[in-house]
Amino acid sequence: MEKESRYAVLIDADNVASKYTKYILDEVSNYGIVTYKRVYGDWTRPNLASWKNMALDNAITPVQQYSYTTGKNATDSAMIIDAMDILYSDNVDGFCIVSSDSDFTRLAIRLRESGKHVIGMGEKKTPKPFSTACNAFKYLEVLAEEEIQLPAEADKVELKNLESDIIRIVSENANLQEEINIGELGSRLQGRYPDFDVRNYGYSKFSQFLKDFDCLNFRQVGSSILVSLKSKETDLERVEDILAAIVRTNGSKGYNLGELKKQLCAKMPDFSPKTYGYSKFSRFVENLPGFRIRNNTVLISEK
Repeated sequence: MEKESRYAVLIDADNVASKYTKYILDEVSNYGIVTYKRVYGDWTRPNLASWKNMALDNAITPVQQYSYTTGKNATDSAMIIDAMDILYSDNVDGFCIVSSDSDFTRLAIRLRESGKHVIGMGEKKTPKPFSTACNAFKYLEVLAEEEIQLPAEADKVELKNLESDIIRIVSENANLQEEINIGELGSRLQGRYPDFDVRNYGYSKFSQFLKDFDCLNFRQVGSSILVSLKSKETDLERVEDILAAIVRTNGSKGYNLGELKKQLCAKMPDFSPKTYGYSKFSRFVENLPGFRIRNNTVLISEK
């Protein structure tokens, strides 16, 4: 039986509400066993009163840290020192750092450099440097299933960027059948976007999220799902028409290969030869019927 990974959960009570406690612990349990549970703050302050019962009910050790200087967060220092002590004890495989504070960015980087898996958790206000420094980052509002208000236009742009990366990942890592295992696709996407979580978009499963992208095909093989790109025949015909129109502007002289690619990309910003299975634009053009390349110049073949 494979040994479960052990995690230390360190919570910044100054920057995280106690209402998220259950969701934090439930999420970490998906990765392994929680062996350290500590919450840090100045417990003499009345605003942390809600944390006292929550810590008791969930067997979380409260760590007292007085605010020695106004404007300075002593809690951060206490968490960082404890994290390093736990790291050197070599009793855990990973850490869960719960805070919306960017001051933990360097800590996350240091823990990863030591080979530990780092999960970050915080509210949507968390600065990007901290979220990207972690192996995975979870937004607490999403874990608690609270409604997230994202501007429709911003959401659309973000999904478009994700779609482009998904297409690139499939193109670059597919097997001889031009398919990639859905698990590998998810891992590679998480590597590019540590804060990626399908729950951010209202889905409970990665497979459900992917099936809303029109560019993908799916094939079930046993318990595995294989993902591939849909045929680009219609797009390919459009590419051929545009290339022919550009080349003809120079008559029988042909068109410089590099300039031709620039002109094509200006008209079709999403164009990539990798979408059609080629690593180079020249190879893509050579394999189009009706086109040939001579001395780096693209010509239309005589019929």
